[in-house]
Amino acid sequence: MPTKNNSKLLKHGGKLNQIAAQYDIPLDQWLDLSTGVNPRCYPVKPVSIGAWNRLPEDDDGLIEIAQNHYQCSSLLPVAGTQAAIQTLPVIFLNCFSRIAIPAVGYKEHSHAWRQNGYDVITYDQEPTEDLINNVDALLVINPNNPSTHTVSASQLLDWHQQLQKRNGYLIVDEAFTDSQPEQSISHLVPREGLIVLRSVGKFFGLAGIRAGFVLAEPELLHRMQTILGPWTLSGPSREVCKQALRDTDWHKQNRNFLIYASERLNTLLSRYFEITFHTAMFATVMTENALEIHRALCSEAVFTRLLDEQNGLRFGLPDSEADWQQLSKALLLISESWLGRLGD
Repeated sequence: MPTKNNSKLLKHGGKLNQIAAQYDIPLDQWLDLSTGVNPRCYPVKPVSIGAWNRLPEDDDGLIEIAQNHYQCSSLLPVAGTQAAIQTLPVIFLNCFSRIAIPAVGYKEHSHAWRQNGYDVITYDQEPTEDLINNVDALLVINPNNPSTHTVSASQLLDWHQQLQKRNGYLIVDEAFTDSQPEQSISHLVPREGLIVLRSVGKFFGLAGIRAGFVLAEPELLHRMQTILGPWTLSGPSREVCKQALRDTDWHKQNRNFLIYASERLNTLLSRYFEITFHTAMFATVMTENALEIHRALCSEAVFTRLLDEQNGLRFGLPDSEADWQQLSKALLLISESWLGRLGD
């Protein structure tokens, strides 16, 4: 049966203070594109004194607002989807032992299951039918971070039905799906053997409040809350979530911005890289020179996310026109020094 073991923390985007010190460039001169977080933060209204002064209340209306937003009747607020990622393997201890996870994707998923002793089988892009028939659970990141690969809702349902024949589980990480709501299957929860993870940090640009939701059957959510304990989300975070989730006018405006910005970013990167992929939230380029280009961009105060495999870079979205000009200038300078297209 799975057993827990210790492992070091993984590296992620962010840590701008560290990189600024490493390159000896003042913090305020950097363009941080190292995360896939929306650069336009939701315009939060002042948080009430009560949210700071009182313990969080479960009956403050957040559950109902989130249920309406995700079109789901069974969910649990958590301190970011990271909390759910770390807790799910604990919930299923002694229940099953094999899970299929994307070979390229948010590494905390495989890290958490391996830490708890599970047999992690990886797949490229999409799992085969044979693989699904030989695991107890399938995890899909949709759209994938950083590959941007997206699976249709109908395909996800087919996999879920295939897994359910053996009482298996489908876990779908929809952290970036708010920008593509038509791809979501959150409205199908609760359904036996289906777990969906949603993030408030990405689409709303609110990574700092550490807020997300687990959508699943009530019994599974009860087990998760038992492990996490009371107050899974702070009072101020709950209040901000309520503001953001019910502001449908802002949702529409933000999606329009993300579509425009992602297309502009993809067009810019395509001038210099042969292989580019993009979603509404970020773009990924593939190149053998990824490490060298990452360092060259850092020397121009542009911070990107070097993929774990060191074969590509992920670019978040610039915001202001000054940000766009800084990125354009850095890419032009580097392309000249590399004598041609960066991807060659």
